[in-house]
Amino acid sequence: MEFGRLMTAMLTPFTSQGEIDEAEVKRLVTHLIATGTDTIVVGGTTGESPTLTAEERVGLIKIVKAAAAERAKVIAGTGTNSTRDTIENSKAAMQAGADGLMVVTPYYNKPPQDSLFEHYAAIAREVDLPTMIYNVPGRTSCNILPPTLAKLAAIDVFFGVKEASGSLDQVSEIKRMVPEKFLVYSGDDSLTLPMMAVGAVGVVSVSSHIVGAEMKQMIEYFVSGDTRAATHAHLALMPIFKALFITTSPIPLKWAMNRLGLSAGTLRPPLFAMMGTAEEKVILDALLVLGKVSS
Repeated sequence: MEFGRLMTAMLTPFTSQGEIDEAEVKRLVTHLIATGTDTIVVGGTTGESPTLTAEERVGLIKIVKAAAAERAKVIAGTGTNSTRDTIENSKAAMQAGADGLMVVTPYYNKPPQDSLFEHYAAIAREVDLPTMIYNVPGRTSCNILPPTLAKLAAIDVFFGVKEASGSLDQVSEIKRMVPEKFLVYSGDDSLTLPMMAVGAVGVVSVSSHIVGAEMKQMIEYFVSGDTRAATHAHLALMPIFKALFITTSPIPLKWAMNRLGLSAGTLRPPLFAMMGTAEEKVILDALLVLGKVSS
């Protein structure tokens, strides 16, 4: 399994002036690898990709790739709602040294299933790099359905899907239709274990910024057949899974990371820091339960 079971959708640290903080990017890479991350996903939603320029995306890949120093794989988020732009982004990521790509379904223009197939097939004809399809209809208003994924799974460049529809029925249908080599990763931290129970191999995680070692252990419990221990670990982690999505991600994640001294820096507009003490208390309570902070 080239990319492992625990991928982290890495946040992008920004300075107080809103620029990429290269020193903190390197520090974060070291932290993620030390806490169990197998593959770092750069320039995804958690990395505030809509606000990154093309030059910043390429620069991030290079920084993360160098900092990882072959200790972890690096996947670049390159998807847009333009097939041409996605291909250009993907070629640039390949040239920058990315080990793989993550391509989200086109957003806003809502292509039907046959158009989705043609979109991804066009990318596959232009870019020869392992590619993960990213399905997150809650953000894109576009749900790539199991029959379409089954057709794409026959194209060698596509190694799997980050499935964030929130539907275990859909995950089950995907697993029923695709070949064994086409891997399903959970796109929701809280559904990692339930999805593994129906055939997923791991997760592209947000919470692993904070509880990477614990998530890796939960996954290893399940893979080894100790489902009771895996369930116990899953239930223990639920407070942080939910707290980090109490409002739009990565707003809670950056607050929590800064609170823990793992500098995430600022957010880029249109995202702004949390202004509600009730939200902050939910996250703090979750961190207390996990013993990540003291009372």
